[in-house]
Amino acid sequence: MEATFKIWETSRNIYLKIIENYSLEQLNKIPEGFSNNLAWNLGHIIVSQQGLVYRLSGLPMNISPEMMEKYKNGSKPTATTQEEIEELKVLLFSLLEKTKEDYASGKFISYDEYTTGTGFHLANIKDAMEFNNYHEGIHLGFMMNIRKFI
Repeated sequence: MEATFKIWETSRNIYLKIIENYSLEQLNKIPEGFSNNLAWNLGHIIVSQQGLVYRLSGLPMNISPEMMEKYKNGSKPTATTQEEIEELKVLLFSLLEKTKEDYASGKFISYDEYTTGTGFHLANIKDAMEFNNYHEGIHLGFMMNIRKFI
């Protein structure tokens, strides 16, 4: 799992660099032809990780229900405040560290198998964490594309 966590940390550092280079207005802008923005993608990868890893393991998620609702799969972007952006930036790394600690301490005992909307079957926590990296890579690509138009 060391490589999985290293990839995840590298990805999160790239997300942070992207977010720090844009104004709140730019983070909230949905370019023509897109269905979301930089802020939504940032929130989405955070809530998705919590759902894939914690919820499906039967553990409490480390985010608010409001955050889950705002950025969950199928949600539509709404204006994100500067305070929310700052919270998301902190969560990028605090949740990574918490997950690493919880994994090392053996908290992930069970897993409710799940097939994603794209057809990936997740049978255990290892599958979930590896799929999470794949999912974050997809959204990183979306963000790199969006920033060309803001």
